[in-house]
Amino acid sequence: MFTTALSPSEYSELLAFIRLLAEESGAIIRRYFRSEYAVDSKADESPVTVADRQAEERLRELIGERFPTHGILGEEFGHHQPDAPFQWVLDPIDGTKNFISHSYLFGTLIALMHEEQALLGAIHQPIVQDLLIGDGKTAWLNGAPVRVRACASIEEAVFLTTSHYSVADYQNGPAFEAVAQRAGRYHTWGDCHGYYLVAVGGADVMTDPVMNFWDRAALAPIIQGAGGRITDWQGSDPLYGSGVIASGGVIHDELVRLLNPEG
Repeated sequence: MFTTALSPSEYSELLAFIRLLAEESGAIIRRYFRSEYAVDSKADESPVTVADRQAEERLRELIGERFPTHGILGEEFGHHQPDAPFQWVLDPIDGTKNFISHSYLFGTLIALMHEEQALLGAIHQPIVQDLLIGDGKTAWLNGAPVRVRACASIEEAVFLTTSHYSVADYQNGPAFEAVAQRAGRYHTWGDCHGYYLVAVGGADVMTDPVMNFWDRAALAPIIQGAGGRITDWQGSDPLYGSGVIASGGVIHDELVRLLNPEG
């Protein structure tokens, strides 16, 4: 239905549709925020709630109605039409542990891909209703353009990760510890919120040592659209490698080198 060279009308339609997806899923999530509900554990022992499931069901329903030939990959319900050229990638609540802890440091991730390339990405925060969208060239927060901020050194950086202790399970723990200690500030303001902060200029570096595909698909169009850099942990394609590093760009190569020392 769409090509990678989208016409202005097709592009506008997609942006409006992403806003609809955010509004509809956000309305469901807000109903459950700081309320009573059961928390289940999935096979990987990560938590899942009725809010995750109902939000993804609504996203799938809307996509199926508007774009029936498109595929859908979601965290909770797997892959629909995996051979379709266009694929929507969904994480209804990225940061479920924060959500069930009554924290608002979570969000909904929505990506549209074509032939394994991310065209559009969105991070929606349902409580404050911030919607950050990127297309690899530009990024907007609630319709206003945003940019990463200038950061010339690690010592000046606000450096973020999702889970400090998980780094050593998947990457070089001592190297990460050394970089984190050099940073001007270090926080675990993680999951999609950390990438949001890098894109809007509130932080300089966000890291995750390992990620699922639905956690990462939306991020590259946003970070790159805001003028930043995003790679896997070793400096390669962020969609298909190991872990993710996002930054304002100037210190990115140094970060990759320091986090992956030779020998």
